Amino acid sequence: MLRIRAPGFVLALLLCGAARAQEPLTIALVIKDHAFSPAELHVPAGKPIIIAIDNQDATAEEFDSTDLQIEKVIAGGRKGVVHLRALQPGRYSFIGEYHAETAQGVVVAE
Repeated sequence: MLRIRAPGFVLALLLCGAARAQEPLTIALVIKDHAFSPAELHVPAGKPIIIAIDNQDATAEEFDSTDLQIEKVIAGGRKGVVHLRALQPGRYSFIGEYHAETAQGVVVAE
């Protein structure tokens, strides 16, 4: 005989709802002519984020951020993703390590 205890069932539903509340938001980022577009990404604070990067240049670029503690190389003509934890409000800079003079950006969590 299977018995479902109401408090446990309710807790399971609440946890399922909390998990959905933390589903990551996906933001698109393009690398073209050795620059990021958009150069400023506005994201909600406290929510995990996925940055979907489309490198439209023929050469590789590295998404590099000391602030976010992330390094990710995206081959030329390829796509990649960067997963960000839920961020506190603030500004988090990133650069394209291979073209740092032109490939610069910031994630703004608000």
